[in-house]
Amino acid sequence: MSAERSRMRPDADQVAAQPRFDTAAVFDDDYLYFYGDHLAEAADDQVELIWRLLELQPGMDVLDVACGHGRIANRLAARGCRVTGLDATPRFLDLARRDAAERGVEVTYVHGDMRRLEWTGRFDKALNWFTSFGYFTDEENHRVLAEAHRALRPGGRLLIETMHQPVVLREMGNWVIERDGDWLVDHHTYEPLTGRIHTTRIVVRGGKSRTMRYFVRIIGFPELRDWLLAAGFARVDGYGPDGEPLAAGSRRMLAVATR
Repeated sequence: MSAERSRMRPDADQVAAQPRFDTAAVFDDDYLYFYGDHLAEAADDQVELIWRLLELQPGMDVLDVACGHGRIANRLAARGCRVTGLDATPRFLDLARRDAAERGVEVTYVHGDMRRLEWTGRFDKALNWFTSFGYFTDEENHRVLAEAHRALRPGGRLLIETMHQPVVLREMGNWVIERDGDWLVDHHTYEPLTGRIHTTRIVVRGGKSRTMRYFVRIIGFPELRDWLLAAGFARVDGYGPDGEPLAAGSRRMLAVATR
């Protein structure tokens, strides 16, 4: 290896220094406390949109990757789909199972890593909802898409819902949520060399405060489309938050990739 190529290649210390997404810190009871009501209110309309874009039918096998506390998976099961939900947060999976039992539906919940799925050709459809993509290095993000492709049957579809890059960059700043005198404050900065939004989150609840830091890789539709095609998908379509064609002002971005 030449000296120039050696300098360009990250060494072990550089790789180790890269930030990691701390799922345990970000996705905890505080997350549900501040976001839970909003997520519940939006769930029925979102499931209707998912059903339409994925062309779901009762009896189909569906994978919900990063299923959280089951608000989407359990509703899809109630409509007759055979749903498997995967998440990295045990607490959320416990809540999802409890909600499924209360609704009288059956969902298979799995504690796992979206970078290493255990299925090949198992599912008719898959979804990755509410900015559940972009938590890793780009190499690992590519792997997430490749794993989803491998888990689908031929002709299957993957739906990704995430932030829409141009709108986020235009409106990025501090985000504040208040509930009953408690506060969640996010301060966002954009790192153009990596395409990541780095967030410092301060939670003040019950008179106590804590601070955490995390990042999400934000990506425009053309780049996400190219990543999905590179993962093996044959076609990728882009939509706005209501299922309309993606526009410059769309606040959320949906990509539907067909295997």
